Amino acid sequence: MQHDTAHWDYSGSTGPEHWGALSREFAPCKDGRAQSPIDFTTTEAARLDPLTFNYQPCNPTIINNGHTIQVDCTAPSSISVGSDEYQLTQFHFHTPSEHSVNGQHTAMELHLVHRDANQRLAVVGVFFTVGAANPTLETLWQRLPAYEGAERPLNVAFSPIDLLPADRRTIRYDGSLTTPPCSEGVRWLMMMSPVEVSQAQVDRFRSIFANNSRPTQPLNNRHVFQEAPHK
Repeated sequence: MQHDTAHWDYSGSTGPEHWGALSREFAPCKDGRAQSPIDFTTTEAARLDPLTFNYQPCNPTIINNGHTIQVDCTAPSSISVGSDEYQLTQFHFHTPSEHSVNGQHTAMELHLVHRDANQRLAVVGVFFTVGAANPTLETLWQRLPAYEGAERPLNVAFSPIDLLPADRRTIRYDGSLTTPPCSEGVRWLMMMSPVEVSQAQVDRFRSIFANNSRPTQPLNNRHVFQEAPHK
């Protein structure tokens, strides 16, 4: 998800409002009409293609890439959306949440990034709200690398499925990467139900990345679908 043809950041002269001017490759950050994240205000209830998780336990490697904490998994994992299959490539975190609901952000947001055989992306997003400590997240947090370039193997079996809420209904829309080059054509599947993390867990991430969240972008007449309850 990271493209470092030009230096970018989350504040100052290389912050989100300037991304589109930093490189020709980053032009969609300024000119794109289907950008992410967005604010969820009005959604359309719909019967959507079923989302199936085919995640396997893995031995993850945790990386500080200078913009977020990224986790790479060794074991093959995937999701299916109807007949479309996407392989999990990595997952990472943002604070505060990049997407919002009626203008309200949560403490953090998880992005699980997937790619299909035609290189099309699908991202599963999960809102994190402050509450009880999250034992699954704590397994990762014990090895948080504070400095860019640091790579740490976890050396324990870990399953990404344990980071998801029990209720896996989604809000879906077509958007973009939330980091440069802000490429469009990304299939977004945001979990409607949040997952709890403790304030201490949020604070530990923010001690490394105080704010790595892109502001919400115009909807521009896109449709946002909310998954209807299954009967």
